[in-house]
Amino acid sequence: MTRAVGTIVRGLRGPIINQGDHIEQIVVDTVLNSAKSEGFSIEDRDIVTITESIVARAQGNYASIDDIATDIQEKFGDDTVGVIFPILSRNRFANCLRGIAKGAKRIVLMLSYPSDEVGNHLVDIDELDAKGINPWTDVLTEAQFREHFGYKEHTFTGVDYIEYYKSLIEAEGVTCEVIFSNHPKTILDYTKSVLTCDIHSRFRTKRILTNNGAEKVYGLDDILSESINGSGFNEAYGLLGSNKATEDSVKLFPNNCQPVVDGIQAKIKELTGKTVEVMVYGDGAFKDPVGKIWELADPVVSPAYTQGLNGTPNEVKLKYLADNNFSHLRGEELKQAISEYIQNKNEDLVGAMEAQGTTPRRLTDLIGSLSDLTSGSGDKGTPMVYIQGYFDNYTK
Repeated sequence: MTRAVGTIVRGLRGPIINQGDHIEQIVVDTVLNSAKSEGFSIEDRDIVTITESIVARAQGNYASIDDIATDIQEKFGDDTVGVIFPILSRNRFANCLRGIAKGAKRIVLMLSYPSDEVGNHLVDIDELDAKGINPWTDVLTEAQFREHFGYKEHTFTGVDYIEYYKSLIEAEGVTCEVIFSNHPKTILDYTKSVLTCDIHSRFRTKRILTNNGAEKVYGLDDILSESINGSGFNEAYGLLGSNKATEDSVKLFPNNCQPVVDGIQAKIKELTGKTVEVMVYGDGAFKDPVGKIWELADPVVSPAYTQGLNGTPNEVKLKYLADNNFSHLRGEELKQAISEYIQNKNEDLVGAMEAQGTTPRRLTDLIGSLSDLTSGSGDKGTPMVYIQGYFDNYTK
């Protein structure tokens, strides 16, 4: 009988993870217990995904705002610090900003507009058009921004991030000036010491600043890239990918995840004889159509994954084949023709018309988005996801 179901995705409930927990054993136990409880079998090329949060929690990868302040003070001393291009997020950036402010004497906060890097809007782009303002050329002061647009609250959070961020800085006894620009060079009119807080464009921003006379240039990836007084750290990403943990601390992106995914794969192989793929995932990479938020606030979707998740899908479009190559066929003949085509498809379909409309993204980005949407970010309690049939096709 032909199988009637393709890909199956299950959110798995495990224990609450705390510092010092053996994350590899917990994941393996959760997978095997879930399989037994729900009556599914472990198969080769199944996929286990684990949210980065529980890996970091098990590692105890936390830091306080005082740790952040110490690193900022060591890097910038008494300089006026230009803090540029932060994302607008209470969870992602507010505690980082408090630590930055605590380690500085004076801050010039430069916000991109109409939105931050991941799509959180300060103002609707249509309002810029109505006011005759070009965000690629015009630099605005806080007073000018307020004169044109007034006080704007975020669509989902109800927060005026300009006022919120400024108040966090001033609460640390630090003078704050707010400006609005999309050009890194703008900040150099105010200070030559810059902390760039963008995520995916940070290397370009650092290059532009360095080439145009900045004297000190750091990114969030340079802050807590090593331990401060015994704190957590992330050698590759620093504060990037961090989240608010408590009112005075952040949880950092997990360290050294490759041994974790490899260890889980090996343990499941030992216990079941099956080779599953394993990855740690953070934010998926997708855009919300209402809030216009591009979800990826982590530096990468996946900081570690097993080798079988390398690469991109190599798929043909069934409807293209049905409407073009085999438009003269129907029923069983059409099914047989398409099945034979898939079985004999080229190993590299890049540029082929039969592949147009398929998703040319990395497997880890696709699977990370699937996992993130499955586990959610609230109280579902499913920080592990088990995926079956992802690598199957119409012929299986």
